[in-house]
Amino acid sequence: MARLAWFSPVPPVRSGIAACSADLLGALGGDHEIDVFVDEPVVGRAPGTRSAHDFVWRHRQRPYDLTVYQIGNSSHHDYEWPYLLRYPGLVVLHDVQLHHARAAALLRQGRADAYRREFHWDHPDVSPDLAELAVSGFDNQLYYNWPMTRLLVEASRHIAVHSQHAADRLREETPAGPPIDVIRLGHGTALSDDERQAARARGRARLGLPADGLVFGCFGGLSPEKRIPQVLTAFASTLTAVPSARLLLAGAPADHLDLKAEIKRRGIGSRTIVTGYVESDERLTEYIAACDASLTLRWPTAGELSGPWLRCLALGLPTVIVDLAHLAHVPALDPRTWQVHGGATGSPVCIAVDILDEDHSLHLAMRRLAGHPALRAKLGQAAADFWQGEHSVERMVEDYRALIRRALDSPMPTPSWPRGLLDDGGSVLEGVTEAFGLPAVLR
Repeated sequence: MARLAWFSPVPPVRSGIAACSADLLGALGGDHEIDVFVDEPVVGRAPGTRSAHDFVWRHRQRPYDLTVYQIGNSSHHDYEWPYLLRYPGLVVLHDVQLHHARAAALLRQGRADAYRREFHWDHPDVSPDLAELAVSGFDNQLYYNWPMTRLLVEASRHIAVHSQHAADRLREETPAGPPIDVIRLGHGTALSDDERQAARARGRARLGLPADGLVFGCFGGLSPEKRIPQVLTAFASTLTAVPSARLLLAGAPADHLDLKAEIKRRGIGSRTIVTGYVESDERLTEYIAACDASLTLRWPTAGELSGPWLRCLALGLPTVIVDLAHLAHVPALDPRTWQVHGGATGSPVCIAVDILDEDHSLHLAMRRLAGHPALRAKLGQAAADFWQGEHSVERMVEDYRALIRRALDSPMPTPSWPRGLLDDGGSVLEGVTEAFGLPAVLR
């Protein structure tokens, strides 16, 4: 039994990674001795977790065999970076694009010079002046061009990602880096036919939907990156063929998307339901089950697997996604030809639209799904089978057990970055001692 330090947000933090960690900790707790380290504030922290501030003295008192870091492109993971750079371990990258979160963390702290140094180290092949775009506030879409993962990868004993595409990309960017494994991400809950029908009935009753009307659903955060404006336009077009259809938007609208105005502009307010953030997994499951098809689009992408998409697959829902490189292994129908995309084999699991033909392809996909119940049933069954083999929690736990064994045997990395790239805290100490007039010898 190994002694593990586990760094990750956990519930009540609202994120897919937090939910994933909760599932893993419950399953792996009998295999290993695990201490879970979370961010402050202490008040409201999940039971059984410790403040990350406790890690250093606990590790010194009784060293951990392996530190595990769950990392995503979100501010929920900012607190993990100082530890993963100082105490190398197993890093599970849920996103292979980290620039948004890393830049925001450094710039929010007023550490523009640190951001400039780190950006240049991560991307030495581009002009360091490009860092000034973020420093000056011209960020967001530009971040997708430069992932800022090199430092994290080189500082780790072992890396795990959720797609072969992500693994190949990291190996190309850091050929001298640590071992990189591909593991399955488990997310969602399968229901029996009777359970699903009961959940569907509860969800439709709660939402005021007719028992037999056609319903499309979008789940999770509602933002332009989730292609919500394009979904609204395609739905408005679909109503000309299926005027009784409904669109369910179950999630919190982004601050930078005026969702009410977008819906009103298309004249679809009477056919669109917006729930806001869905508080419980049980309620979300009911809302997904209430739908006949899901529109789970995202562009640009940080290379992540969509939690709402996996939940929809688990419940046997036909889904429409964007044709993404890291999902190329998933058999998906092209709505322009109704043939399976690329070299993927097997029964089609979903419909994938080409981002360069988005409006046209999305319109075709929704029209076909609306008018062909047999297609919905076939895709739904294939989706449930695919989820069971690739994305159930049981498959994820299997992969983690093997991954942890391999990571325990991985050597510590030898840092290759130049001295001074990372702030070791000396500048903070210098500021404190100077404020108290202490002699320079103590700095």
